[in-house]
Amino acid sequence: MLDGFDALLLARFQFAFTVSFHFIFPAFSIGLASFLAVLEGLWLYTQKRLYLDLFRYWLKIFAITFAMGVVSGLVMSYQFGTNWSVFSDKAGPVIGPVMAYEVLTAFFLEAGFLGVMLFGMGRVGPKLHFSATCMVALGTFVSAFWILSVNSWMQTPAGFIIGENGQFLPGDSWFDIIFNPSFPYRLTHTVIAAYLTTAFVVGAVGAWHLLRDRSNVHARKMFSMAMWMAALVAPVQIFVGDMHGLNTLEHQPVKVMAMEGHFQGHSEGAPLILFGIPDSAQERVNYAIEVPYASSLILKHDPYAPLAGLDSVPKSERPPVGIVFWAFRIMVMIGFAMLGLGLWSLIARWRKRLYDWTWLHRAALVMGPSGFIAVIAGWVTNEVGRQPYTVYGYLRTADSVSPLAAPAVAASLIAFIVIYFAVFGIGTWYILRLMHHIPHPGETGVKAGDRGPIRTAGITPGPSQNPGHSPTFPDGEP
Repeated sequence: MLDGFDALLLARFQFAFTVSFHFIFPAFSIGLASFLAVLEGLWLYTQKRLYLDLFRYWLKIFAITFAMGVVSGLVMSYQFGTNWSVFSDKAGPVIGPVMAYEVLTAFFLEAGFLGVMLFGMGRVGPKLHFSATCMVALGTFVSAFWILSVNSWMQTPAGFIIGENGQFLPGDSWFDIIFNPSFPYRLTHTVIAAYLTTAFVVGAVGAWHLLRDRSNVHARKMFSMAMWMAALVAPVQIFVGDMHGLNTLEHQPVKVMAMEGHFQGHSEGAPLILFGIPDSAQERVNYAIEVPYASSLILKHDPYAPLAGLDSVPKSERPPVGIVFWAFRIMVMIGFAMLGLGLWSLIARWRKRLYDWTWLHRAALVMGPSGFIAVIAGWVTNEVGRQPYTVYGYLRTADSVSPLAAPAVAASLIAFIVIYFAVFGIGTWYILRLMHHIPHPGETGVKAGDRGPIRTAGITPGPSQNPGHSPTFPDGEP
């Protein structure tokens, strides 16, 4: 023991810390890569330099985000061998090949076209450059596909057999492993969350610059595009989240019991506990604010349908209820806040005040980091709710950890905390500095002085669309 912490708990803290840092960067880069593809496609289709300016503006931010995502992800793979060697040994025959597919497809796709995307303007044709941008966007999605397949298999394992030495071995079909029961729902829910995360960051940046200058056409365009995304996609995400919850109820009912705070079963309809303080020792939710029969209505589509409680399973099979309970509510509250902001923007658009309502812009600015908070809360709900298992129902977390002493794990955890806050703190500060920069005609790309394909495409740069700026070429030359 080390000050009350054993090696297992410290190893879990370490992985939770590193994966939380890592998750926020792919959640942003997945959506931002697709946003860049849309911007470049609109530029090629309309030949409006406004879209090229926005593409170059966000390309610099994408480059930093992508780099930090790659670096933060490397550490996690090493932890499988250092802190979780037993898990790697037992589950490796199944998850190892799937993670290798991610490297062979997504990583090679991203690495092969990323250089063209970042530095190829002016060196390749516009259509080829656009193809490279689309390939990078596709690569980010393919990466999410494989990683979420692995995570989903750990949540709802399928298509495997257990060997004589206790290893999980592939069965007759890899299709059953990859497309396990929860995978389609988790993939859809997570990718949409990435798109919404990006939309609210873009919307916050647009709102920030609109608060400073409502006439900035670049800020207007990015804010308008972001609010369309919020208004149209947030309700879809709520529907997909509901479908994911029903799938979880089918395959991981104990997780749903913890999410709902149902310590006791309900034979004639379960209430929806909106808020309260779970007390696992007393097996109740203190100060609960409830909506009668609503939980049965949501989960069973019948207000009088019975629902089991945590009292139906041994305490050793239960996850930490308080963490799961509140993480789930944070995620849901942010989801409905996103929907509210999207509806608010539709009203503003209908009244032709989208760029004039100061309080709408302030709300969008406050909601800027909401997507990151929501994806972390969703991850905590997903992973902590799976406890006490790493492979749900088969391999317990306590049996997955490496035979390490607590001081060794604590030393590496402290090192990670110091290095992560230093390195990624500086990277985040630089991204915020780039966002603080006012978008304007003549935005340069990642490399200063990149002239871009605008001249090779036969487009004559027009006058500035932003009052107060003199006419410029895309590379900033007067």
